[in-house]
Amino acid sequence: MNIASTTLFTLLFAIVGLANSYFITIDAHAEECFFEKVTSGTKLSLMFEVAEGGFLDIDIKIHGPDGKLIHSGDRESNGKFTFAAHMDGNYKYCFSNAMSTMTTKNIVFTIDIGEKPKDPTGGEEGDANQNKLVEMINELSTSLTGVKHEQEYMEVRERIHRSINDSTNSRVVLWSFFEALVLVAMSLSQVYYLKRFFEVRRVV
Repeated sequence: MNIASTTLFTLLFAIVGLANSYFITIDAHAEECFFEKVTSGTKLSLMFEVAEGGFLDIDIKIHGPDGKLIHSGDRESNGKFTFAAHMDGNYKYCFSNAMSTMTTKNIVFTIDIGEKPKDPTGGEEGDANQNKLVEMINELSTSLTGVKHEQEYMEVRERIHRSINDSTNSRVVLWSFFEALVLVAMSLSQVYYLKRFFEVRRVV
């Protein structure tokens, strides 16, 4: 039981530790790229959200070690893409803000790296129950990591929407104040005009 608990916590921390979260700012006409070195068969997952800037859109491209384009998206606000590495080497994730003329973009993204594929020819078979436990722990850890990241992105999205609502409310208040000032000014000008008009009539 003690060995099983130790294995559980070890695998949980190992898998969660493989999830790399980043917050970056991309200037107008700029591009930021990140690299992950993995072995063939390893699963990689990218989740991203444009937190601030312009129309909340960004271009994204994922390239393999051989230069092959694995995924491409234009003017995306958020997304999730998962794939298995087709060969050993560095996989490149690029966020491009080339479409923007002067607006910077703030991006929140997470790169998840799955476990390395097992070597089917390596060593003796372990205990069947222990292997089953390890597989269940791996599935649970992956699910927990996914839920954690979904919560993080929901929090970012909620913060974005709250910021937009606050900005809209501020504009509505300013516009209402401006309309009130215009209405008061027009009323005063009409009173003044009528007063002057009748003064001129009496003189005549």
